[in-house]
Amino acid sequence: MKNILSSRRFVIIGIFVAVGLVFAIRLLYIQIIDDTYRELANRNALRYVTQYPSRGLVYDRYGKLLVYNEIVYDLMVIPRQVKNIDTNEFCSLLKITKEDFVKKMDKAKKYSMYAPSFFEKQISKEDFATLQERLYIFQGFYAQKRTIRSYPDSVAAAVLGYIGEVNDKKIEQDSYYKRGDYIGISGIERSYEKILRGEKGNKVTLVDVHNREKGSFQDGKFDVPAVAGQNLYSTIDLDLQKYAEKLMKNKRGSVVAIEPKSGEVLCFVSAPSYDPNLLAGRERGKNYKMLNEDISKPLFNRALMAQYPPGSIFKVAQALVALDMGVISPESGFPCDKGLVGCHNHPYASRVRDAIKMSCNPYFYRVFQREVQQVNPKTGRPDSKYGLSLWTSAMNRMGFGTRMDIDLPSVTKGHIPDTSFYNRWYPTGWNFYTIYSNSIGQGEVMVVPIQMANFAALVANRGWYITPHLVKAFGGDNEGKHAKIYKKYTEKHYSLIASSWWNIAVEGMWAVVHEGGGTGHRADVPGLNVCGKTGTAENIGADHSVFIAFAPKENPQIAVSVYVENARGGGGTWAAPIAGLIIEKYIKREVERQDVEKTYMEAAPCQPLPLRGGSSKAKKAQKSSSTSSNDASSSGDGQQANSSQANND
Repeated sequence: MKNILSSRRFVIIGIFVAVGLVFAIRLLYIQIIDDTYRELANRNALRYVTQYPSRGLVYDRYGKLLVYNEIVYDLMVIPRQVKNIDTNEFCSLLKITKEDFVKKMDKAKKYSMYAPSFFEKQISKEDFATLQERLYIFQGFYAQKRTIRSYPDSVAAAVLGYIGEVNDKKIEQDSYYKRGDYIGISGIERSYEKILRGEKGNKVTLVDVHNREKGSFQDGKFDVPAVAGQNLYSTIDLDLQKYAEKLMKNKRGSVVAIEPKSGEVLCFVSAPSYDPNLLAGRERGKNYKMLNEDISKPLFNRALMAQYPPGSIFKVAQALVALDMGVISPESGFPCDKGLVGCHNHPYASRVRDAIKMSCNPYFYRVFQREVQQVNPKTGRPDSKYGLSLWTSAMNRMGFGTRMDIDLPSVTKGHIPDTSFYNRWYPTGWNFYTIYSNSIGQGEVMVVPIQMANFAALVANRGWYITPHLVKAFGGDNEGKHAKIYKKYTEKHYSLIASSWWNIAVEGMWAVVHEGGGTGHRADVPGLNVCGKTGTAENIGADHSVFIAFAPKENPQIAVSVYVENARGGGGTWAAPIAGLIIEKYIKREVERQDVEKTYMEAAPCQPLPLRGGSSKAKKAQKSSSTSSNDASSSGDGQQANSSQANND
């Protein structure tokens, strides 16, 4: 009997010991290993507030402010702490309905009952001032400060871009970002996001049972200060940018101006544009929808993304490549045989310089024929594939058909067709007579406006260019001292075309503007020796008006491309005078020809959208894709074929 009682005693003791060990282990886990309960307790007494850094400021090339920050407030909510609030007063202070209140609370509860989430974002300083006085009575709600972008001059939207809330995909890719953070979506805001954004901080404060802050927790021991983003010093000339946007106000197209010796972009316009302030603040979503549905596509960056037939500006590149290949000489002449390809009436072009000046289509038909129908040294016979491969390579070295490494996102590369392209397009065979429309900048050739401006800079520099870019430097002190710059935007790129040929192109472009028979007289600016080339690019609808230029002829300070969509009259009628005004504004700092300025600022030459006629082909012309074919006939400067069909983007 005694043994039985003794054994039961040990069992009971063992049970108590086991239960005690379970409790001890659980307490150890709760107090030391698992911090869930501690966090729940802390949330009743501590508030963790993200300290958002100020994004870096953006300045123009002369130190004028392009982008700065404005303070706004985000209203945060912890659903579990929301108790017994007067929803009528709360909704009145926030200027929302009760239905909005319920939707926002439901969304917050789905996210977490214990963790803070966004209830209302980007409340202005003025609206928050009223709310702040009464916020303490609404348990579970508190505000945290952040900044949004503001654009004092309301220009350069295509350059600056905009910021928006980060999406789930980006949060998965980069652990820096959390729900509710903002990130650069387009423009230099996106390209320089890591430089502009800074580093987030964190502040821990004590709060009482009434949701009122009582000061820092442990004297700020656990606070992490935010680090402001670095400033950007752009290449943009603000005055020139504003002027170019005024010139393009009633038009569709683009203007890009570059300083040839540095590759710095002086102005960058995609028209129609929009006020970048529309995509900042609480109305951003509504404004984005409005802009996105606009048939003229103001959000589409034409200067970087639109692919157009270049028209006759391409003849300058054709001449340079042919001279370097040795298939023509500076004194080569060809008759203006309109049986080959349509052309306007002009004297016989007896040399390359005059062919550029008069923009003779049959001349460049013959030039391209000689470029393509070259003798392959391996076979000793004319070989179109061999000639075209040499031609394609030379065009690529001049920046055509390649994606330019400019410091903006979403750059398209245009199209310079090669042998593999035509082998796929014409599987039964092809030759020069299949592709001759390329000779005059039509056919399958497509360029992007930034490439056109860069080509003008290439000719201005007589054979080299620095990759166009929009930021001179970043970081440094408040005055930009000790700022950094990317090395790739200081390196020269050479076309490998012999230096002896460039002056012929320069002389031809000078004659376009200054001599009888030239097609670009309206680009002339007294005293500035402008060199330019007109183009009239055919497409569905009215022709596009095209012009490239640089000035002065010696020691050029600016190179510019202008593309005006669906503007009847050709390159010499619309794009050339606009380019002349921009050159005059930049070099002289003021425009003396005020009558010319008034004419082209008020002009609205673009064919209305949608294109007249309402045909299915016309509607296709509104899309952002480009198509081309190979039938050739035309007249005028830019004297392109009825071949390439470009759209209105």
